[in-house]
Formats: sequence, structure tokens, C-alpha cells
Amino acid sequence: MTLEIITHDDLMPIRHGFFTRRGGASSGVFAGLNCGGGSSDQSDIVVINRGRVAAAMDVAPEALIGVHQVHSADVVTVSDITTPRAQADALVTDVPGIALSILTADCQPVLFADHDAGVIGAAHAGWKGALSGILEETIVAMEDLGADRGNMVAVIGPTISHRAYEVGQEFFDAFLDEDPAFARFFVNGKEDGKFMFDLPAFGLFRLRTAGVGTAEWTRHCTYSDPDRFYSYRRTCHQKEADYGRLIASIRL
Repeated sequence: MTLEIITHDDLMPIRHGFFTRRGGASSGVFAGLNCGGGSSDQSDIVVINRGRVAAAMDVAPEALIGVHQVHSADVVTVSDITTPRAQADALVTDVPGIALSILTADCQPVLFADHDAGVIGAAHAGWKGALSGILEETIVAMEDLGADRGNMVAVIGPTISHRAYEVGQEFFDAFLDEDPAFARFFVNGKEDGKFMFDLPAFGLFRLRTAGVGTAEWTRHCTYSDPDRFYSYRRTCHQKEADYGRLIASIRL
């Protein structure tokens, strides 16, 4: 099976993609294109999968750069392929030939570009990272390389959607403690004390409030499409032993 790569017109002609699980070498619960070295999948198979992604991005495997994601608001500026792999949740660069990448399995993968300035970024924005400012910090790091937020395009890829993301009272309170207006991203769940959270709407709000020129979501839900996407939450609900990680990448 060939790779399936979701792209967005607003990021064109920059090479980029939100890769689905199709076209990979993994099997079992990881069946498909599992690119997560932190999973319990066979490491040599993950290397094969990542090699296929690198080939699709037209770079050598060592030029497919990622970070050790920790749900932070930390951003790494990548100047060459020897930049050490740091604990962070976003990467930016203005160097051609480096493919920035992030891994997700329900969290938001966000790809950024300022076409005029020749600056790109990639961010892993789960609820915690989005609330603590990872998207805004990515924008600032791109500006440090000469980008203009008003010229930036930011696209959120496949992520868990509103209808699949049930959370509890403490989660809801954490957002209201930050800003009571954030209540608008929640609706009541089926049970008392449960809420449905709209993560992509929150991501778009943060991007647009920060002044990004164009912010969009591809409108793919990871939870509800098991043939195409890995989902941490779906794995938990189905009591599976582990889950794969999707990869998103962009390069100049």
C-alpha cells in the first residue's frame, strides 16, 4: 500500500504532509505507518517507516528532524541536521533541506509557513501545550528568523474532534482558571461533571488571536477513523496494549 499524505493548499508549494497510517510496515495494533520510536513497536520497523516518510519528503533519513515531545511550550530552532534532539514540542527553521517533524495520536499537529520569508515551523499542540502557549511560542521563534505573523499560514492536521473528546471537571476548571471565556470551547457531556472539549477550535482561536494571517484545520478526526489514524484515546477505550504515532512534516 502506498503512503497517504494529507496536504493543504495554503501551505503549497512548500513540501509538507500530514501522513496517515496507510503505507507502513508495522503490524498488529501498530498496523501501518507507525513513526513513534517511543512505542513498543519493533524499532527496526519504525526505522523503515520513518525512512519512507523521509523519502516522501525528499530528504535523507537523518534530515527528518524531531524532538522529544513533553507537552511543553518549548521550541527548538534547527540550524542543521546535527542539532541535538531536545525536549520540546515545536521546531522552526529557515534552512532548506531540513524536514521538521512532529508525532501525534490525537493531539494537534500544526504546520506553519511564511512563504515570503522562507521560514517554517511544526508544533505538537495537545490541550496542555496549547493552553501553555506552544503555538504562540512557535510564532515568536519564527519571527526571530525573520518571519511576519501576519504573513504566516498555520494548518492543524488530523486531531481528536469535539464529538470524541470527553473530559472531566478538573480539565474544564483548568481552562476556566486561565480564562473564563474559554468555557465556550466546551459543551456538557452525557453525564454530570463531563464535558466535550473542542481542541481544534481552541487551536484555531489561539492562532488567530496571535495574529496569524491564515489558520485552518483539515477537519480530520483521529478518533473516529481507525483505518487512517492512530488515536491514544481510542486505544484506551478499546483496552489495547499500545498505539502508533502519526507523523507530520514540512521542509523548505
